[in-house]
Amino acid sequence: MVRTMRRLVAVLTGGLAAAVLSFGLTDTAKAAAKPAPAGVEIIGEGLAVPLRLRAEAAPAHVVAIIDQVNFLGRTGQAKGPKGADLGPKYTVVVFAGDVAKQTYDLYPKAVGGPRVYRPAKQPDARKTAAGWFLGRLNMSETLRTAGVPLERQFDTVSGGVGGGERVIPEDALNPAKGIDEAFGELQRLMLLNIAVALVITSGLAGIALLVRRRTR
Repeated sequence: MVRTMRRLVAVLTGGLAAAVLSFGLTDTAKAAAKPAPAGVEIIGEGLAVPLRLRAEAAPAHVVAIIDQVNFLGRTGQAKGPKGADLGPKYTVVVFAGDVAKQTYDLYPKAVGGPRVYRPAKQPDARKTAAGWFLGRLNMSETLRTAGVPLERQFDTVSGGVGGGERVIPEDALNPAKGIDEAFGELQRLMLLNIAVALVITSGLAGIALLVRRRTR
């Protein structure tokens, strides 16, 4: 009887330890995985060569540019302003790593306020509907600050039109947030492993007490 209980304890301990170790290593690897860094490319009037920005070198500018298109809904207006009322066009291509994901045409000087046009044909071949959208009021200043040759505007406000779905995941746009989340996951995994270890210890103590009582 004693040998049987000891074998049971050994099997239970080994199984739980292996399960905890496997769980911890798998989740730790997932938490440590880094999302592909974001980037944007801007082509348009006044730019002799495409303006390329990467999150590693200019995270604030990349996030600000993507913020100009990450609020668009599924359906926009079928028709936009007349061509003469649009002003200069700037095509923005959003990247995840080195892969182009989405493309948009921005018109910061359009009559009646900035406009965004989303083509139906996208680089990642995803299905989407072409449409026109009202842009954010700070579009011109955001593009200018990023390096687009536009005249400075003093009457714009932060934000503007917004809401709806995002273009790409937030953790891909903000590398710093991804690192913070990874550390947070590691801390939660450590606490979980400690809790499991306490449960195992309590279980073993109970089994040991039961064995001692039966052997008296």
